Amino acid sequence: MKTANSTASLILAAGRGSRMKDYYGSKTLLPLVPGASPYEGDNPILLEILNNLPPGPKAVVVNHRKEDIIEASGSFDIVYCEQPVLNGTGGALLAAAGFLEARKFDHLIITMGDVPLVRPSTYTEMINNLKENRLAVLGFIPEDKKQYGVLEVEGGRVLKITEWKYWREYPVDVQQGLKICNSGIYAVKRDDLLRYLPILASRPHIVQKQINGVMTDVEEFFITDIVEYMCDDGLSVGYVIGDEDEVFGVDDPAALEKAQGLFMRKG
Repeated sequence: MKTANSTASLILAAGRGSRMKDYYGSKTLLPLVPGASPYEGDNPILLEILNNLPPGPKAVVVNHRKEDIIEASGSFDIVYCEQPVLNGTGGALLAAAGFLEARKFDHLIITMGDVPLVRPSTYTEMINNLKENRLAVLGFIPEDKKQYGVLEVEGGRVLKITEWKYWREYPVDVQQGLKICNSGIYAVKRDDLLRYLPILASRPHIVQKQINGVMTDVEEFFITDIVEYMCDDGLSVGYVIGDEDEVFGVDDPAALEKAQGLFMRKG
């Protein structure tokens, strides 16, 4: 029989939230119930995520304003994993390797610290999807795909996650057939994840970024690479479809106000 500890959760909350104009804290602590301004109020995003995740061990990957995050979430039993360099979602996963290796659980939910409206039932559906698959991606079907990554699927399986810079070059009819976008939220079996972490660490992407006014080559890692490795090795990767509003991410002031409106209507 499965216990409550059969599912662990990892929240990626290290980023700066640079598009949040005139706000310098961690955007994971922005309120879902606004007060005097959208930046002040109650029900921080991170706490809503923590309350909705399945029971079991939890870790938060931190960097920017980590002391504030630790203080705000201190009532939860959490392991904090520092990502010393902001080197991508895969880098955050690698920063949590100690937690993943030390704790005993069967499945892991990986979610973002700025996506607060995912329902508990959706996380449960993702874990149930692992009965037939090694990894499950939470997808959604928007009216406008914008610049989201898309899932290339067949027969209930994910064949590939393709980023916008690649799928925008596809023929128009192929683009139109790609309906499901990637939310960046995953469920994965622990043993399979641990098998692929060293492979992820050994294959960085070299990305050019402006640092102190100079374009510099930096190493970054992406969780989507693990999906690609599994697919290439013939392991089954499934998907679950969530509502577009449910997987809405808070990345700028307009998105924050929309998330606050969605949360208030939900409550």
